[in-house]
Amino acid sequence: MSGIMTRNPEASSALSRSAYPRLGQRVRRRYETQMALLPPGLPMRASMQSVYDHLRGDGMDVSAALRVTRQLVMERLLTLDCEDACSLGEVTASMTALGEFALDIAFDASSLALQETHGAPLGPLGEPAQLCIVGMGKFGARELNVSSDIDLIYIYDQDGETSGSAEGRGRISNQEYFAKQVRAIYALVGDTTEHGFVFRVDLALRPNGNSGPAAVSLAALEEYLQVQGREWERFAWLKSRVVAPRAAIGSSCAQGLRSVVVPFVFRRYLDYNVFDALRVLHRQIRDHATKRSAGHPERGNDVKLSRGGIREIEFTVQLLQVVRGGQFPEMRTRPTLSALQRVSKSGLMPQATADRLAAAYVFLRQVEHRIQFLDDQQTHVLPTNDADLHWVAQTMGFAQSCDFLGALDTHREFVAQEFDALLGGAQPPCKGGCNKASAPNVSDFEVLLTHTQGKFRERLTSWQAHPRILALREESRARLGRLILRTAQWVAEGKVSEDAAVRLSDWIEPLLRRESYLALLLERPNVHERLLHMLGAAKWPARYLLQHPGVIDELAGSAMLEERFDAAAFEAELESRRTALAASGEDDDEALLNLLRRAHHAEVFRTLARDVEGRITVEQVADDLSALADCMLRTTTRWCWQRLKNRHRDEHHFAIIAYGKLGGKELGYGSDLDIVFVYDDEDERATEVYGALVRKLINWLTVKTGEGDLYEIDTALRPNGNSGMLVTSFTSYANYQQQRGSNTAWTWEHQAMTRARCVLGEPGLHQRFDAVREAVISTPREDAGLRKEIMDMRAKVRSAHPVRGHQFDVKHSPGGMVDIEFVVQYLVLSQSAHHPELRANVGNIALLQRAQTCGLLPGHTGDNAAQAYRALRQIQHRARLNEEPTQVDEDQVRTEREAGLALWAAVFG
Repeated sequence: MSGIMTRNPEASSALSRSAYPRLGQRVRRRYETQMALLPPGLPMRASMQSVYDHLRGDGMDVSAALRVTRQLVMERLLTLDCEDACSLGEVTASMTALGEFALDIAFDASSLALQETHGAPLGPLGEPAQLCIVGMGKFGARELNVSSDIDLIYIYDQDGETSGSAEGRGRISNQEYFAKQVRAIYALVGDTTEHGFVFRVDLALRPNGNSGPAAVSLAALEEYLQVQGREWERFAWLKSRVVAPRAAIGSSCAQGLRSVVVPFVFRRYLDYNVFDALRVLHRQIRDHATKRSAGHPERGNDVKLSRGGIREIEFTVQLLQVVRGGQFPEMRTRPTLSALQRVSKSGLMPQATADRLAAAYVFLRQVEHRIQFLDDQQTHVLPTNDADLHWVAQTMGFAQSCDFLGALDTHREFVAQEFDALLGGAQPPCKGGCNKASAPNVSDFEVLLTHTQGKFRERLTSWQAHPRILALREESRARLGRLILRTAQWVAEGKVSEDAAVRLSDWIEPLLRRESYLALLLERPNVHERLLHMLGAAKWPARYLLQHPGVIDELAGSAMLEERFDAAAFEAELESRRTALAASGEDDDEALLNLLRRAHHAEVFRTLARDVEGRITVEQVADDLSALADCMLRTTTRWCWQRLKNRHRDEHHFAIIAYGKLGGKELGYGSDLDIVFVYDDEDERATEVYGALVRKLINWLTVKTGEGDLYEIDTALRPNGNSGMLVTSFTSYANYQQQRGSNTAWTWEHQAMTRARCVLGEPGLHQRFDAVREAVISTPREDAGLRKEIMDMRAKVRSAHPVRGHQFDVKHSPGGMVDIEFVVQYLVLSQSAHHPELRANVGNIALLQRAQTCGLLPGHTGDNAAQAYRALRQIQHRARLNEEPTQVDEDQVRTEREAGLALWAAVFG
């Protein structure tokens, strides 16, 4: 991370090797003869093993050899960090390697001793039982301090008993065995001897804390997390990792542990409940720090726990990870610096903010190391001794202590501001002296109703005896009350409409058991307000939000309204999320199905938000929804092919032809996809393989999971319709369309071809399809016969959609959208041979204008019909958004109706 900290080489070189710190002096005096055992450079596992082996060869026992190895590593890191400008990542990687190495040695030594007495621990079927040593916090994230303790939890995979000694004695339960091993490992690593310690060991994070068993079975851990796991424990487990023994890291025990921990830490839905939990935890930490510094003002300069310290950076990034990590697996990473970049890449934090927080983190951690290097103490408080402070400043690259303290304050103030901004949504609990009369009792509905009026009050009155409301916990009732008050205030101020408030009540009522949505709206007032604007603008958004409530988090960023769908970025993000799932072994079919659905629903919602806010036109809505469908077809096909068991090549030779609304790029919300599947593959297995691919693809697109579905698929336009093959060779498809052989397409199928396009396939297949389409629509036809067939088909469609009364159906009435579409199809099929301008699939409006330019339509008939078609589409679109019928009074669309009728009369008479 270049540029994060610049050191002053003159200041650093001014320090003599013997002056500071005291840790270095002690190690050099005590272990002068062993100093040469550690090879030059950064200490890592191989060099630590070399030192340990030498010491053991010289007669030291395991305990002493580990401690002396640790002393030599500490002295080397002191020199590299403070004199040679070693990076923070190198120092923490070395300390983490020391922890893993020491635990491996201790595990092996304790196993050897215990198994001599008790035999090996076994499962119910006689298979070996496995112990996993789980590193928490900085150890799990490979971020260990130079004088850090290590937070450990010991997990074993199954209950049972040991095999006993060679004489058949000493059998004990696995729990007893592993409890003994925990104590033995602690003695080898954590006890203080004449050579000091290897690491201070803390087991307080295990289930039930210090009152719980030293080692816990995987089944007991799972039950504990499901039944008793608290919100703060999710943050503790976020960085967890199996660190030892080496054989356990990729074991079934480690995999089973991950399958228990991941769903506990990362919830299926966006989880804003953790905001309050983190506030409480942080308040406790600050209160504790305040009590410690009472009467000792020097303790207030804690670079870890004080305001703007290391902990606040960690909390900031961990909060965003826990909230979103369930739906966005790319957010799951342990190291803080890595997580900051992922948070920024996900759009949750400006890049400049992430970079400044990263710079502050590195600075504060390096200061922390220097504090600990002084006396090898686990402290984070700046020294009060002037000489010690001056040494810290100089090794940080500052000539004077005051310059160093100024830089420290700048970093901490920025951190504190960002942390307070993130958690600024709630007030601490009142501890007396509050004016309780100034705020209503948000849990009392009678009181709340007095702050509402009109239809909103009528809607809320029905909640007084509603089972869902009565079943809410007191905390959730209070949240709901605060949400109601804020909504009522905005209605009174005219910021949102009363209809929006009523629709919010309708939307949230079925979701009350998912308390995270209440938390989200309270934590993010801007999301609450934008949601109300959407609900007030139209009815259909409320229905969509009820089906996919998690998408409301998309409203958090105002930039979303100014953007447009970016196909390349969308597909890249999908692949990134899939890669993140694969890295943790979670990329099974169900996970990928849900990933596709969440991404699709979020993108549809973004388009919907821009639509109802008037940021994009109806045509742009259709363009973006069509482009999204293209992306979903490409990605889903690619993933299905990669997971197809009987595929016979790495890359498929497969294409999808889109018809109808998708083919014409006129897709709407909830539109189904009219598609045809073809392949261009001479392999004898092709029919079977691509048939399996299409069945799998249709299943992935249509099956309903907990996240809903993607699209309804209609394949009736394939050769021979529903009686034909689900997938056919491209040659057969081309012959069918081009009237070759006895089995050929009907005129109505050629009408559909006018709006067809290839949405998936290699470039060669795209070009071949375009050639077939052009040949089909530009084939000279007998005009009278074509005219009759198209008019007959129009009459058949009209009879299937009768319009009653004097209303005008914008789609099916004479002069409506279907009439205009049939005219365009007739013009394309009858005139493309002589007018190549009509062959491109550019949409009805552009084709009408081209036909007029070609002289195929009199006067301004084409322009008028194009304007009418656009206006009717807008009416249809708004009616569907408001869940209203598409029949309107004729007077409302008189101009559009006359333009459509004039077009029909000009072409068909």
